[in-house]
Amino acid sequence: MNCEACQLKELEVEHFEISEVLRCILHTIVFLRALGLVQPKDVDLELFEITYVQCGVVEVEKKIDEKIEHFISWVEKHPNKKSQICLSFYEVKSKQPSWFTNKTERLYWEQWYVNLNVTQRPKPYSESASEERSSRRAMLEASLGEVLSQIIKFVNEKKDHVPPISEGVIYFPYEITIPSSPDSAFGMDMIKRMLQTGHPTMLS
Repeated sequence: MNCEACQLKELEVEHFEISEVLRCILHTIVFLRALGLVQPKDVDLELFEITYVQCGVVEVEKKIDEKIEHFISWVEKHPNKKSQICLSFYEVKSKQPSWFTNKTERLYWEQWYVNLNVTQRPKPYSESASEERSSRRAMLEASLGEVLSQIIKFVNEKKDHVPPISEGVIYFPYEITIPSSPDSAFGMDMIKRMLQTGHPTMLS
């Protein structure tokens, strides 16, 4: 199966910005790959003048929030590190059972790499420092807008690899992989995925 991948532009964020930035990006991707009768919900970011759309599905919101919490916990243990989150869409296929394999397997057909550089900055105690933070926030807002445009462009241009739609399905199955060790962006989870799919996880 052809697995398309999109490397999103790296964003430099501070700790308190992680949650909003990731919610915006991950919900946008899932919504644009939604298939069935969703109830779109507009969400205004509190830190930026940006509005994004959610599917309006409770399970999706819960899953994304849980993964973001796990990622923030990882960041707190590994400060000032560049990191990568992977959102992967897949199909579930049945296969012949054996001693060493399950009855089903995941065939990944699309992967999104969200690249973050989490930085720690001192609180502004002077006017110049406050102006610098405001300027940096404006740059991040512009960069986040570019990432959203990158997502929309990819979805509009890359369609041939999307599997057939099953009746009654609201959105494609997906998983979100976060860093799991200080030495590897994905750790053993990503190694297992490579062994399952036979595809390299880093595609240009």
